[in-house]
Amino acid sequence: MSEVPQNKSNSYEALRTELAEIDLLSSVTALLSWDQEVMMPPSGTSLRAQQSALLSQTVHERRTSDNFRNLLERAEQDHALTSDQEAAANLREIRRGFDHAVKIPTSLVREFAATTTHAQHAWRDARANSDFTAFRPWLEKIVKLARARAECLTTPETADLYDPLLDEFEPGAKTAEIVEVFRDLRGRLTPLIRDIAGSSRRPNREVLSVTLPIPDQTAFNARIAGLVGFDFDAGRLDTSTHPFCQSIGSGDTRLTTRYRVDGFFDALSSTLHETGHGLYEQGLPKDRYPGQPLAEAVSLGIHESQSRMWENLVGRSRSFWTWALPEAKAAFGPALTDFDLETVYGAMNLVEPNLIRVDSDEATYNLHIMLRFDLERAMLSGDLKVADLPGAWNERIKADLGLDVPDDRRGCLQDVHWSMAAIGYFPTYTLGNLYAAQFWDKIREDIPQLDALIAGGEFKELLAWLRREIHVRGRRLTAPELCRTLTGKPLSALPFMSYLEGKLRPLYAL
Repeated sequence: MSEVPQNKSNSYEALRTELAEIDLLSSVTALLSWDQEVMMPPSGTSLRAQQSALLSQTVHERRTSDNFRNLLERAEQDHALTSDQEAAANLREIRRGFDHAVKIPTSLVREFAATTTHAQHAWRDARANSDFTAFRPWLEKIVKLARARAECLTTPETADLYDPLLDEFEPGAKTAEIVEVFRDLRGRLTPLIRDIAGSSRRPNREVLSVTLPIPDQTAFNARIAGLVGFDFDAGRLDTSTHPFCQSIGSGDTRLTTRYRVDGFFDALSSTLHETGHGLYEQGLPKDRYPGQPLAEAVSLGIHESQSRMWENLVGRSRSFWTWALPEAKAAFGPALTDFDLETVYGAMNLVEPNLIRVDSDEATYNLHIMLRFDLERAMLSGDLKVADLPGAWNERIKADLGLDVPDDRRGCLQDVHWSMAAIGYFPTYTLGNLYAAQFWDKIREDIPQLDALIAGGEFKELLAWLRREIHVRGRRLTAPELCRTLTGKPLSALPFMSYLEGKLRPLYAL
């Protein structure tokens, strides 16, 4: 632990000590979760479910104990009349977490952990076999558990059963606000997508399916992650069915990606996305504030702003490929020789409806999020039966993207989130896109030479800005407060649409 500041009370320090110990237990849970996705043999699922359930129960009991309540109340009393803003922010968020946790029965916490462990294993098999019926019983159970969790967290002011679940990922956000944001964004995206579809100019997509050996891709992806700033002395990069970032704790942040011999650019995009998450985790002051909100991400929307920024605003830019294409040609040799910068830049910004969310372009991606948001709300409320999910999914894909879904693997089984009971998570991807674009405008204002730096393979100034303005703040500010502090404005779709149209309309001669 860091040296204790002299103006901190004994009660506050005792609370910090308790949080640090709870954080150690939570880190074991995180390690088990990572192992389940990357290393664990299939037959270990039942044991892992028991381990996860017991650890989750133990952590929950520590977080909601009378001892924790007493420590928190005494610390609040001691700091009620002080001007210590750091402690005030920490205590505000600790109180918020405690008031949330005490509403959830320990039995439900344990059941959640055990069920999601089994469900993730079932999802992997069902996805591989494109068999929704095999996953259906688990999803029905997860929706039931999510509904029970939401009901525990409702208050007289709760307007929508989805609100408490959304709040777990994006504190303070309301379903009605997301509906409004999505309605506005759809109204702006749809004409752009329609105009692009009607354009006679189409980027050459041949480079996107070039065949490259997976071992070479693995080495290249790790090199790029390191060059943009990921510290491999404090992390690692592996493969999994669904790419993710798992923070184990201070000094241990783990990324995964996935590869196909004909999917180099998709793999690199996934790696940059997860690296963005990893850079945020490595930038949080975890050594100084172990287990405390001051060392935690503001929200999933802000977390996604970091991943989407590196994946898209950096990784799909002409500046990035000015530097990265020669690097790729040197790494892979003849396979990329015939492709020039403009060809690769155009291919990386190809707008073309895709069945798969993670493979989608920046314009159509948010339609995937809106679909999932609507369907999970309908399942939670009971308006949509889980058994009817594939049909509802396929109808929306046809309506929104004009595509026919050939099988469950490329339909409602493509994402891992629901097997993890992460209902309420999906909207944060679109919030992340909007935050990223709004932050980007401010970054470009503060770093006028940003394009030239990226074109030269220099990412230190960008990362330093993110560290200074976002990462080190932890949860001192809420997501809306952080946005206003950095940009002077509330979150808006305008910066994102200006960015998107400024890039895509010239590319498609519109």
